[in-house]
Amino acid sequence: MLKRWRKWGLEALAIVAVVVAVQFWQVRGLPEGPAPALAGMGIDGKPLDLAEMLRAADGRPVLVAFWATWCSVCKAEDGNLQAIAADHPVLSVAMQSERLIKHMQERGLSFATIDDSDAALASQWKVRGVPSHFVVDGAGNVRFRVVGYATTWGLRARLWWAERFPL
Repeated sequence: MLKRWRKWGLEALAIVAVVVAVQFWQVRGLPEGPAPALAGMGIDGKPLDLAEMLRAADGRPVLVAFWATWCSVCKAEDGNLQAIAADHPVLSVAMQSERLIKHMQERGLSFATIDDSDAALASQWKVRGVPSHFVVDGAGNVRFRVVGYATTWGLRARLWWAERFPL
């Protein structure tokens, strides 16, 4: 019986190692340290600026999310972003998306969104795939980077950590 548990333990460790390695590979090259500038026109016609959101957040972290209307994984997690936006500042960037306003209305999404139709902002942030998420702390530093599907509790945990444990 002990041999079986040891084998299962080693297999579980191998799976965890692969998952961690894939996450490190996915975030390679993405911004670390001070967050790059991020500003543009919101879909409501008002200017949006990460630096301004950080000032208004009064030391709280901001979730920056790059996504697209054509991305099925983004559609699966848009409710997660909406839930986070209910109690944390969220700045989203819709990359190369068509019918963006209609898409957000149909899906009941109301978080701040910049239309990045030419992917220029995504390029500045070195985003190679969507969805990509960044937790930017109150001091303007990128604390966490997540590529791919992100759960509500996973994003909340990262926001909580960035707020409670400043660098």
